[in-house]
Amino acid sequence: MNHSVKKRVRLVMVDDSEVVRMGLRSLLDAETSIEIVGEAGSVARAVEVCARVKPDVALLDIRLPDGTGIDACRQLLAHEPRLRVLILTSVVDDVLVGEAIRAGAHGYLLKEIDARGLVQAILGVAAGQSILDPAATARVMQLVKSKPGAGARELLASLSPQEDRALALIASGCTNKEAAVAMGLTEKTVKNYLSRVFEKLYVTRRSQAAAIYAQERHSQ
Repeated sequence: MNHSVKKRVRLVMVDDSEVVRMGLRSLLDAETSIEIVGEAGSVARAVEVCARVKPDVALLDIRLPDGTGIDACRQLLAHEPRLRVLILTSVVDDVLVGEAIRAGAHGYLLKEIDARGLVQAILGVAAGQSILDPAATARVMQLVKSKPGAGARELLASLSPQEDRALALIASGCTNKEAAVAMGLTEKTVKNYLSRVFEKLYVTRRSQAAAIYAQERHSQ
């Protein structure tokens, strides 16, 4: 038995367009590291399919006939907290990006992304990373700017050196385990640092914290 074979990422696609789902399936079926285990065209169907097949990642469109991908995200994570959710849409604005992240989405991509970028994003989200399209990153900053007296620079300045280091590693795409190795700490310690980071930045998700860090560092 070959123990070096990696487990394939189990994916469910959710999009109201059958043509889009067929295109994604055609693209992803050739990817040996991803296995498409289900698809859906509505929020209700997405919840049903994911409950049955237990995927690693759900790829959600924003526009669905009985709700939105954000509604689906909330419902899916309520039933399957370990599920990773990646939004793939042609829509990007301040409200939607903010709502998606608050709903628990682990990534937000625009459909202009190329095939390789999409595959890497799916694998990255499955591995614990937070993925944000560059166009969406700027929108996340509105979550901070809308909080009176709490600019990104001031919030980041409140972090301790270790907290800042942990956030930098996460923003670069590291998982908690990889960050722990880089810092010479236990994974639990890194998680504790990140919990304090989230509190200080007034966020609840890695993707929010990573976007704030990336945007502020790039503006310097």
